[in-house]
Amino acid sequence: MEGIKYTYGETIKAIDRLMLYYPFVEKITIGNSVMGKEIPALKIGTGNTQVCYSGAFHANEWITVPVLLRFAEEFAAAAAAGESLYGVDGRWLYQQVSCYLIPLLNPDGVDLVTGGLTEGSYYEQAKAIAAAYPEIPFPDGWKANIDGVDLNLQFPADWELAKEIKFSQGYRSPAPRDYVGVAPLTAPESRAIYEFTMAHDFSLILAYHTQGEVIYWKYKDLEPPHSRQIADYFGQVSGYTVEETPYASGNAGYKDWFILQYDRPGYTIEAGYGENPLPIEDFPDIYRRNTGILTGGMTQILQFL
Repeated sequence: MEGIKYTYGETIKAIDRLMLYYPFVEKITIGNSVMGKEIPALKIGTGNTQVCYSGAFHANEWITVPVLLRFAEEFAAAAAAGESLYGVDGRWLYQQVSCYLIPLLNPDGVDLVTGGLTEGSYYEQAKAIAAAYPEIPFPDGWKANIDGVDLNLQFPADWELAKEIKFSQGYRSPAPRDYVGVAPLTAPESRAIYEFTMAHDFSLILAYHTQGEVIYWKYKDLEPPHSRQIADYFGQVSGYTVEETPYASGNAGYKDWFILQYDRPGYTIEAGYGENPLPIEDFPDIYRRNTGILTGGMTQILQFL
């Protein structure tokens, strides 16, 4: 893995390899990016309890892609062999839960940051957008989709307030980060995960990001049943702190909307520390600290249903 950057092409290769070894893993296309790339999801498990883990909302947080891919591989291997998945019987878990993983929600943006996109009209468009924000390095500082819309500021959970806050910070038009778009769910990638979520019955969701080694667990004053207990468990197994989302970034996110819509546990996992994009050398430690969260997302919710 050393030196690998998870471009869209590398991600699809990894998914294809996984399905070759474990044909019971299901691949689903949840939608398409601005540039037309298919956004893949993986389904592992046959149980009635459904959970959804997603990553790479933000382009320069692409290290979350291999976190979810590695977990998918380990879950599939444990299920196939009837072995332990971090202390839990893999085959039993496979029968109890349907785990959906969306490792790469923002393929165009990730390609921009990782070098998978270095020319053409979309690259030039992004470069022109970035030129208006010289304080944000290009392309390393890019978080948005290729149109300059922040995918995690696109959900119908006080979107207007998010707009007011981000406009006051100077992000009033397409930008490398923090632009909310012209309306909720106008970015095709955000709409894809929104519609995918609406079409399922998820008991719990995890949204992976990479800044701060923090777990955000509530939306405003909404505290879904058992969400604090699960958050505390996640904190114990990872060493991350459990906090309330800061006001300036506490609206219009996927986790915010999920809690508002369903009153079920939803978490933003900030799985890393440092300046994005984090180097791939950070991956082993990040993954080690998240195995308990990824496994516990299933075992913990099963306890409370």
